[in-house]
Amino acid sequence: SNCKRVMFVLSLLSVGVSSQPITDGQRLFSIAVSRVQHLHLLAQRFLSDFESSLQAEEQHQLNKIFLQDFCNSDYIISPIDKHETQRSSVLKLLSISYRLVESWEFPSRSLSGGLRTQISSKLSELKTGILLLIRASQDGTEIFPDSSALQLAPYGNYYQSLGPDESLKRTYELLACFKKDMHKVETYLTVAKCRLSPEANCTL
Repeated sequence: SNCKRVMFVLSLLSVGVSSQPITDGQRLFSIAVSRVQHLHLLAQRFLSDFESSLQAEEQHQLNKIFLQDFCNSDYIISPIDKHETQRSSVLKLLSISYRLVESWEFPSRSLSGGLRTQISSKLSELKTGILLLIRASQDGTEIFPDSSALQLAPYGNYYQSLGPDESLKRTYELLACFKKDMHKVETYLTVAKCRLSPEANCTL
C-alpha cells in the first residue's frame, strides 16, 4: 500500500539524521536484504510454477535454449566469482546492485497482471533503499552522474507480437534471468551488509 511505502522510505531517510550511522546503516542494509530475499523467493516460485506447467520435452528444450542465450542485464559488469565479490568495495557492490535492480523496471512490466503488481512495487522500494545506501556512502552521488543513461531498452522482443513458441521461450528467459539477477543482488547486499560488522566472517 502507499502508506507502507511512505513509512518504508521515511525509515530509510532517517539514516541521514541519525547520530548512530553504523547502527542505522546496519538497519538500512537489513531492510534492503530482506526486500531482495523476498524478491528472490518470488522469482524462484514463479519459475518453478512455470516449469511445472510445461511438458517434459518443452522444459528440456527451454533449458538448452537458455544456456545459449544472455540475460538483458549481462552487459552490467559484475564480479565473476565469489572471490572477486569479497574483494569488491561496499560502494561497488551497491552500485552494481542498483543497476541490476533498475535493469528490471522495463521487463517487469511484461509480466502478467498479478505478478507485475507484486514485482514492480517491490523493485521500486528496493531501488530506493539501495540508492539511499549509496548516498550514505562516501562520494555515492558521483556514481550516477546521468541517471537517464541507466535506463535500459525493453527486454528482448517482449513488446513485439510473438508466436506461441517464441512467447513461451521469452517467458522462460524472463523468469530465469529475473531469478539469476535477484540472486546476484541478494549476494552483493549480504556481503556489503556483513562489512559493517568487523567481527563477522563474510566468507561466501
